[in-house]
Amino acid sequence: MRRLHVTAMSLLATAALAACNSASDVLQTATAPQSTQPASGATAPSGNPATASTAPAVPPAPAAKPNGAAATLSPQAAAAIGRTRLQIAPIVGATVEAVGPLTERLSMRARQRGITLAGSTDSNATHVLKGYFSLLSEGPDTTVVYVWDIYDPSGNRLHRINGQQKAPAANGAQGWGGVSPQTMQAIADTTADQILAWLGGTTG
Repeated sequence: MRRLHVTAMSLLATAALAACNSASDVLQTATAPQSTQPASGATAPSGNPATASTAPAVPPAPAAKPNGAAATLSPQAAAAIGRTRLQIAPIVGATVEAVGPLTERLSMRARQRGITLAGSTDSNATHVLKGYFSLLSEGPDTTVVYVWDIYDPSGNRLHRINGQQKAPAANGAQGWGGVSPQTMQAIADTTADQILAWLGGTTG
């Protein structure tokens, strides 16, 4: 009987000790620091964490094309223009006062577009430009009518340009005296563009 009592007491002590160990394990588990390892299948970010969320770099915008008509010319057109030596013959039909702003602006625009100008006595000119001007009056309005012929050195006409430009009266004057320099300069700008377009389309 005494042995049975001792055995029962031993079993109770063992059970109590097991209970204490289990409670200690639970407490240690609850207070232990959480693992920083990523979950299975997850990948930890690499590199500097400050840049991990940085948006991807935006590619730079394409460079703008250079300004000017020369940027769109084909090599053949550029070569044709480069070989040109343009001689501007005296203008027919307009006064000296009106022709001055015209020829000055036309010469400037031609050079800006890569066209070489030849002097009046230059025997190496490849093209000769001749202009014919007149006025058309309709009531208070005046219109400048112009025709340009381009010749080769042998006198063969290669191309013709014609057009007209309204001329608001300058200082209340009539006829060519009422045509402003700005009107003649506008004609020069248009003429230079048309010459360039034609030269750019020629071959040989």
